[in-house]
Amino acid sequence: MRSIKVKIWLKKIGFWGFVFFFIKGLLWLVVPSLIAYFSLK
Repeated sequence: MRSIKVKIWLKKIGFWGFVFFFIKGLLWLVVPSLIAYFSLK
């Protein structure tokens, strides 16, 4: 029973970890682009 709960928990962590790093990666691209765009305008 315990190993099933651990597996479900790890799957949730994996999904949310992916979402977190995906959004973080997008922000690393978007924020400097916006700063450059508005500073050159």
